Amino acid sequence: MKAYGMTNNQLSSLKEFEKEMPTPTGTDILVKVEGLSINPVDIATRKSFEGNDNEPLILGFDGYGEVVAMGDKADKFKLGDKVFFAGDHTRAGSYQEYELIDQRIIALAPAKTSIENSVSMPLVTLTASELLYEKLHIDPKADNSNQTVLVINGAGGVGSIAIQLAHLAGLKVIATASTDEKVKWVKDLGADLVVNHHQDLIQQVRALGIENVDYILGLSDNDPHWNEIVELIKPFGIFATITNLRNSQIGDLKQKSVDFAWEWMFTKAFYNLDSMSTQGEYLAQLANGLDDSTIKSTTTKVLHGLNVETLTKATKLVEAGHMMGKVVVIK
Repeated sequence: MKAYGMTNNQLSSLKEFEKEMPTPTGTDILVKVEGLSINPVDIATRKSFEGNDNEPLILGFDGYGEVVAMGDKADKFKLGDKVFFAGDHTRAGSYQEYELIDQRIIALAPAKTSIENSVSMPLVTLTASELLYEKLHIDPKADNSNQTVLVINGAGGVGSIAIQLAHLAGLKVIATASTDEKVKWVKDLGADLVVNHHQDLIQQVRALGIENVDYILGLSDNDPHWNEIVELIKPFGIFATITNLRNSQIGDLKQKSVDFAWEWMFTKAFYNLDSMSTQGEYLAQLANGLDDSTIKSTTTKVLHGLNVETLTKATKLVEAGHMMGKVVVIK
């Protein structure tokens, strides 16, 4: 079968090659890949790859396709089912014709929503779901109307779904966006208020009549905003992030007794935790939300053809750092 992999940390090393068709065992299923989405983690993983000409790195952490074979302990799906998923950082990803994946971290694809609008959503939705429900401890069924969340980088992939989930949970959502187009984007997704992350966040938030916020999600480089984060978070609030801290000191949050939480959506699969199954559950909820229009797809760019040229073009769009929403590649 055809696969597309990197032989070093440069995008130019992406090549097509042949590999043996994998055979599923245990709880694994084999999916014939029909579509995928590019995420910043693809780029970060490539850049940390030391290189191997004999075993190219196969990226791809969003996928959509058809179940074509199942392991002896796989019982959640049947042959021919359409499924979607966000993958496993320890395995070859969706830049290939067929992909092995554990049944616990996939779900039936939306029945009424196109591949294009479905495949962009798994990784960012799992990330946002774990951020809100597991790190911020938000109960989506409770009355959260008196709580406020600041989403830094609201127009990005994770921000675009975090805004929606927070809005559905009843929180007051403040999102950051830097252009008129992105301001409209985040408002359409459910942001109640918008501030510009290229300007002083403290002044802007307080000009809205809000002294401090209960929660902050750091979805971009935290260092430029660290002093603003420390000032704006409420005592006993929660700050959660998906990005590293280079110069910022977590200890700055101590005086306010602020909880700090990392989020990496691959942790459960990486360590083969029993909680992996929650990801399949989150994706099933996502499928229902897309089909009943309570959740909007964040696909903004669609490319066709699973090949070196298209994967390279899609990656460059994401790597430029100006994407609003998600770019997908359909076979």
